[in-house]
Amino acid sequence: MTIAEMLIPEFDQEMANTRKVLERVPDGRFDFKPHPKSFSMGQLASHLATSAGWGIETMNRESFDVAPQGAPLKGPEAHTQADLLQMFDEGVAGVRSALAGATDEHFMQPWSLLGGGAVIFTLPRYSVIRFYVLNHIIHHRAQLGVYLRLNDVPVPGVYGPSADES
Repeated sequence: MTIAEMLIPEFDQEMANTRKVLERVPDGRFDFKPHPKSFSMGQLASHLATSAGWGIETMNRESFDVAPQGAPLKGPEAHTQADLLQMFDEGVAGVRSALAGATDEHFMQPWSLLGGGAVIFTLPRYSVIRFYVLNHIIHHRAQLGVYLRLNDVPVPGVYGPSADES
């Protein structure tokens, strides 16, 4: 079994679960913040919606610089649930295609995250997809679930029923 054959079922399941959470983000609450230091719901949901697309950069390039001119890149921000879902679906389709077409050798090649030209880390592409794409998505999906709960929005079940679906 190839790395892609092992990884894609997990990827598909996590993306389906993530989409269920993004579908619950209410249009009228994008400005909600649970704490002054927190992202707004719109910022967090936008970050989550674009995180799958990071996998495209990982699979198609040797590195990515998060601050190429010394200033952090700013990702796109959605203003509606429809925008979120479109950004998410586009990223998921692109990375899934890249994963499916990759050889084991490609997955094992080194990939680097840079900040202002300096190497932050270098890992095999597989590790970057697993840890810095999938786990990152899972982490922010859980945060968004808390935001939904705080806004009395029913939280979808992810790894079984939620308290709203039992």
